[in-house]
Amino acid sequence: MTDRVGLGRATLSRVVETRFAVPISMFPHTPAQAWPDNADLLEPQFWDRHTDLWTVAIQSWVVEVDGLTVLVDTGVGNDRDRPHMPPLHRLDTGFLAALADAGVAPEDVDVVINTHLHTDHVGWNTRRDGDAWVPTFPNARYLLPEADYRHFAPDGPGDSESTRILFADSVSPVENQMVLVSGDHQISESLWLRPAAGHTPGSSVVWLDAGVPAVFVGDLTHCPIQIPRPADACAFDVDPVAAAVTR
Repeated sequence: MTDRVGLGRATLSRVVETRFAVPISMFPHTPAQAWPDNADLLEPQFWDRHTDLWTVAIQSWVVEVDGLTVLVDTGVGNDRDRPHMPPLHRLDTGFLAALADAGVAPEDVDVVINTHLHTDHVGWNTRRDGDAWVPTFPNARYLLPEADYRHFAPDGPGDSESTRILFADSVSPVENQMVLVSGDHQISESLWLRPAAGHTPGSSVVWLDAGVPAVFVGDLTHCPIQIPRPADACAFDVDPVAAAVTR
C-alpha cells in the first residue's frame, strides 16, 4: 500500500510493508483506562477496544526533495530468520512492488536512512541474491546511527543472537555504502537528521522543511497513546527514561 502527498517543495510517499496487532501490555506503564480515555485519538485505526490490541504498521517513507530520492527506514525485508519475533519471521511481502507504485525503483534511491538499528527498520537494506545478501539500493548512501552500530554490533553491549543475525543479513552487506552518523547531520538544504536517543542509543529523527515542516519520528513514538502520555514507555525501549525525556 502506498499513500502520496505534497508538502511544500517535497513529495512524500508512505510505503506500508505489513501490519499486525499487539497486546497493550507492550506499554507496561500505561493504565488500562488510558486507552478508552483517549479513544478519540486511537479508534479505529490504532486500537480495538473489543480485543484490547493496538495496531503496528511497518512502513517506510520516500522523501523526494532537493533533487534527491530518500528512503526513511526499510522495514523487515523478505526471507529473514526472525524466530525471536514470530510476526516478522520469514515474511514474503510486496514491498518492492509498493515502492514501484510510488514511482521509485531501487536504482532511483540516493539516500537510505535507518533511524535506528532494530529489525523492523533495516530489513530492506538488502535483498537475497542466491545464497548472498546484497544491497537493495545499489546507488544509495546508507546512513546508520553510529551509536547503534557500536551498541548492537557483535561483541557490543547490545550484542545478542538476534542482533548477530540482523547484522549478518541487513547491516554488514551494505558496509561499502555505509555512512555512520552521529549528532546533527545535514542531508540536503531541506532535510537533516537529529539525535533522539532513548528507544535505542543512536535513535534519530528526520527533520524536513521544504516550505512546510515535518518530522519523521522513527520509533520515538510507537502509538498515538504516547502523544498525550509521553512518559509512557514501550517495552522495546532500551532506555525508557531517556526515551520519555526525548519525546
